[in-house]
Amino acid sequence: MAGGHTKLRVMLVDDDAERLSMLEQALVAEGHTIAARLDTHADLPSAVERCQPEVIFIDVDAPGRDTLESLGQLSREQPRPIVLFAARSDPETTRRAVHAGVSAYVVDGLHPTRLSSLMEVAIARFELHQALRQELDQARTRLADQRDIEKAKGLLMKRRGLDESAAYGLLRRMAMDRKQRIGDFARVLITAADVL
Repeated sequence: MAGGHTKLRVMLVDDDAERLSMLEQALVAEGHTIAARLDTHADLPSAVERCQPEVIFIDVDAPGRDTLESLGQLSREQPRPIVLFAARSDPETTRRAVHAGVSAYVVDGLHPTRLSSLMEVAIARFELHQALRQELDQARTRLADQRDIEKAKGLLMKRRGLDESAAYGLLRRMAMDRKQRIGDFARVLITAADVL
């Protein structure tokens, strides 16, 4: 996705028709495709699902609570790079915009000559954020696995009178026989033990 000459599908969101046209012309001139043109009252999540843009450009005088809430919903459910232009802002709005998943937040105007570099920054930040989110999810999974494997080993040691390494070996074999990850199987075993 990165790189200066990548042609992207862009969704434009703006209440000002004149500004929207200027933005569209600048992007089309650079070879990008406009996936959709919407105003800020549109249902952004369903429009994104329908049009599948690769990048979203939003231009507003000042981002309101509703706009920021639908951006937050978007970045949870259908994450993609979002560039938000605002004519004016304040520290609280900036904080909320970043928290809502905006990749690039530009205050004080839209300069058509800067669109490509802004898009590249937004995509790079978005990709970094996604990678960090994935690493965090993996770390959480590893911690949950360790905790549950320890608990399942404890159950096997108690119920079958095994030492720790024998309990681990048995747990591992049972997981492999069922073609499951050992952490997932440990959770199945714990649940079954809770039921019994």
